[in-house]
Amino acid sequence: MAKIFCVANQKGGVGKTTTTVNLAAGLAQVGQRVLMVDLDPQGNATMSSGIDKRELFLSIYDVLLESASISEARVRSQWTDDKRGAATYDVVGANRDLAGAEVELVDVERREARLKAALAAVDAEYDFILIDCPPSLSMLTLNGLCSAHGVVVPMQCEYFALEGLTDLVNTIKQVHANLNKELKIIALLRVMFDPRITLQMQVSDQLKAHFGNKVFDTVIPRNVRLAEAPSYGLPGVVFDASAKGSQAYVDFARELVQRAPTL
Repeated sequence: MAKIFCVANQKGGVGKTTTTVNLAAGLAQVGQRVLMVDLDPQGNATMSSGIDKRELFLSIYDVLLESASISEARVRSQWTDDKRGAATYDVVGANRDLAGAEVELVDVERREARLKAALAAVDAEYDFILIDCPPSLSMLTLNGLCSAHGVVVPMQCEYFALEGLTDLVNTIKQVHANLNKELKIIALLRVMFDPRITLQMQVSDQLKAHFGNKVFDTVIPRNVRLAEAPSYGLPGVVFDASAKGSQAYVDFARELVQRAPTL
């Protein structure tokens, strides 16, 4: 049975997609069977997996409208010729069609559970299923939260990030109370971290004091190579495996695998 995790944060620009694709690639690298679901109409996680969102025959839009299954819509992540040795993972991609899904789901019964039902059919085929959520609390994000066992929260150690985390915790509490009793925060991942900045160290200490072992030991440093990778249609872990940021995401993948049985 797969562990299903949403990568979510209601604050934009905190590295959700970067975390999703690099965690997927990192988990694949350490021998896990991985499915990544792109729930963001921008389709950045799809493109970062080497898949052209404009050429998708079927996408998560078709899955949510029940005109296709996960098995029919998934494709394999694709690397350039010199990267074929890297481990790959399955992707259910997204494109601009997904923006219309919310309107089309308005009058549908159990519209928040469409993704959960679709994932149940392939649950046994994977060790981890990762869902990249858009930054807003929308019907798409709600589908992700209702499907998941837990939430991975990438966050910068800055003041406004703490406010965004408060909003996300309240959202998770509401979803837990009304729609998904299994849902909880399972990992807080400190990203774009610079230990030379006093404020970041202070916020990091506050997180550990309040959330305890939910704050994972792995820290993702600010890294140029991670930022460059999407322009090549690759996760940083594949684009430059030797970069500090890439190595940190593989370390995070290993830590997640190690902790998974107790989460």
